[in-house]
Amino acid sequence: MCGICGFISRDNVTIEQLRVMNDTMIHRGPDDSGVEIYEAKNGYYVGFAQRRLSIMDLSELGHQPMHSPITDGSIPRVSVVFNGEIYNFLELKDQIPEYEFKTGCDTELIIAAYLKWGKKCFDRFNGMFAIAIFDRESGEVIFARDRIGKKPLYYYYDKEKLIFASELKPIMNYPGFAKHINERVLARYISQQYIVHPDTVFEDVYKLEPGMIMTFKDGHLTKEKYWDIADIYESFSKNIITDYNDAKKELKNQLTESVRRRMIADVPLGTFLSGGYDSTLITALAASISDKPVKTFTIGFGDRDYNEAEYAKEVAKYLGTDHTERYITEEEMYDLVESIPKYFDEPMADSSQIPTMLVSKLAKERVTVALSGDGGDEFFCGYNIYKNVAQAQKLDKLGAAVNGVAGITHLRKTEVYKRLPFKVRVIAENRNRLTKTQLSSMNYIEAANRMILCDDSLSCKYEIEDRYNAKDWQIIRMLVDMETYLPGDILCKVDRASMKYSLESRCPILDKEVMETSFRIPHEFKYSNGDKKHILKDITHDLVPKELLDRPKRGFRVPLDKWMRGPLKEQLLEYSQESFIREQGLFDENEVKKIVNRYLSTGDAGPLSGNNYSKICWAYLVFQQWYCAYMR
Repeated sequence: MCGICGFISRDNVTIEQLRVMNDTMIHRGPDDSGVEIYEAKNGYYVGFAQRRLSIMDLSELGHQPMHSPITDGSIPRVSVVFNGEIYNFLELKDQIPEYEFKTGCDTELIIAAYLKWGKKCFDRFNGMFAIAIFDRESGEVIFARDRIGKKPLYYYYDKEKLIFASELKPIMNYPGFAKHINERVLARYISQQYIVHPDTVFEDVYKLEPGMIMTFKDGHLTKEKYWDIADIYESFSKNIITDYNDAKKELKNQLTESVRRRMIADVPLGTFLSGGYDSTLITALAASISDKPVKTFTIGFGDRDYNEAEYAKEVAKYLGTDHTERYITEEEMYDLVESIPKYFDEPMADSSQIPTMLVSKLAKERVTVALSGDGGDEFFCGYNIYKNVAQAQKLDKLGAAVNGVAGITHLRKTEVYKRLPFKVRVIAENRNRLTKTQLSSMNYIEAANRMILCDDSLSCKYEIEDRYNAKDWQIIRMLVDMETYLPGDILCKVDRASMKYSLESRCPILDKEVMETSFRIPHEFKYSNGDKKHILKDITHDLVPKELLDRPKRGFRVPLDKWMRGPLKEQLLEYSQESFIREQGLFDENEVKKIVNRYLSTGDAGPLSGNNYSKICWAYLVFQQWYCAYMR
């Protein structure tokens, strides 16, 4: 919908300076902007700003910052800036008959709901949102982020002031902000390809966690969770839907209603259609609801090994959609590499960001809102890694025995061990009970850590698995992915890629009701005899013939290895020069040089698989591109 930013400070920040911060996000909201500064208690000033992408109530009445009605003849009690959509705002409006609504947009609903229910209002919102509320009566500034982290919210805090924004660029443009690299996250970033909340690439700058309420008052910051995945899973999994047909019916009804909510807009709307199950299901449900052909968008590639456009075209033909497809050349993908730091304003190395930008660009030519199938893999067991996790759980005792006989440190040095299959080595090394489902080669993680000079790095894996009351490793890994990979990588990628073109992306599978219903569905309905996303596929087969969909998943891919050993080779070598690395003071020059030179000369990873080796080099390259864009 837009971008928001602002501050709470005793500093003398001007309207013009706030406007500069706000306008760094013009791509998120080209239709309107609002910039205001208010006096608060104890010498503080509150600055609120927004760039608007008009979706609901296109009139000037939807302008932000928005204020509550003035009842005492002086000033409003509440002011709000808001990024996102509250999909159940019409239902909630009916529950607040005492409030006289003057607009048709959901921003005003936030004001009315807060005045009626206080911070409990966030429990009632079904949507994607990042919200800032200034309550003059209490002297508080209250922030909230949606349950799964669809909409971003960054903040800087130093006990004297707080700066917030939808992206890092406004914070970087706050007067006097000092950019200090958060060295502790670098090894984890190289390993994972993204930086997960609450951390960011900068010291003292954080991402507000999904499902979190944060309150600033008199220089103090407090947080409280209103929706937590571990707690919600435990609560809803106690009320399992035992009958498969009942579960299928309930899930289909929830998905249909979720799609219906997300089709409410005062601007043109369509769907991304990759030809896979999740996007096909969302498109089929949208087609069953709409009274005219749904607009669908697909990009294709010349390489048949990862082109799904032909399948998407067949699905579109069957559903009778208004279909637009465009075949993308390798040159078009490569041309976007240099723009990654500008729109992903902290290091982010998921290379599927490039085709995601291209399909967003295509959709924006005809619509302002696009529905996507994000969330299907995490909530319904769709990734290939989940099969590996199931195998690893079966072999865990054997892995423990191998480890116990020789000790993994000694064992890894032997030639016999080095000749063992990769999966066997990973299982033998997998002894940390807090990361049992996060299968990864120790060589890969050690290589990432050796590249970094920091001697206090965060663990490359997320040591959080004791949070979940589950014994099945697949379930645990899905919950880990919901908390980390989904908001930190997938949703961040889609947000930046779509907002680059002022396009709003909506995710029906990540509806509150759908997510909570998924926890009531037995795991064997999701992963049935090796069939991933079984129940989701079954619902889709009722709407689209199975033969149009039943094939291996391909996803968005780009030729990273070809690029890094071709047109990006000189840049990678430049970033690996001793003078550059020493000036930076973040990386070990010998380790970087060894990894990059070996990769470029032979492509041989040594103890790493070739794929992991290219991932490390790509993550390093993306970081350095970001560094040169923002730090030099």
